[in-house]
Amino acid sequence: MTTSTKTVEIKVERTIPAPPDEVFDAWLDPKVPGTLWHGHEKLIFNPEVDAVWYLLTFAHRPEGTPHYGRFIEIDRPGRIQHSWMSRNTLGEETLVTVKFQKKGEGTLLTILHSGLPNDEMARGHEKGWNFVTENFANIFASGSGRRK
Repeated sequence: MTTSTKTVEIKVERTIPAPPDEVFDAWLDPKVPGTLWHGHEKLIFNPEVDAVWYLLTFAHRPEGTPHYGRFIEIDRPGRIQHSWMSRNTLGEETLVTVKFQKKGEGTLLTILHSGLPNDEMARGHEKGWNFVTENFANIFASGSGRRK
């Protein structure tokens, strides 16, 4: 008997109209609307290496969808890496790498999500990451993501 270990990787990029340090700090601030961490029914969040995170959202299922993982790398202002698990990864640990690169007056935000179990689940995560990054970019475009 053989089992397949092939996994899928997705990449989402968005230019954010702010410098990398501001974008990095906002990305890790659950008070900033548009971030991955904002507006969930439950959130446990401690952005430190080896610390765990947990969020519960009721956006797509009445019983909620829990997501959880641990922070692997936090290198301000260039890179954050954390694991990611949910029913949409079949409970398997996947890897999310977020990069913040200076691009003109702004920041190229790149999300690489690897280890996804199949194409269908990869498409779902790609749609989700595009939704998150669009909302995040819109917060900066409106000026409300910028720190005073």
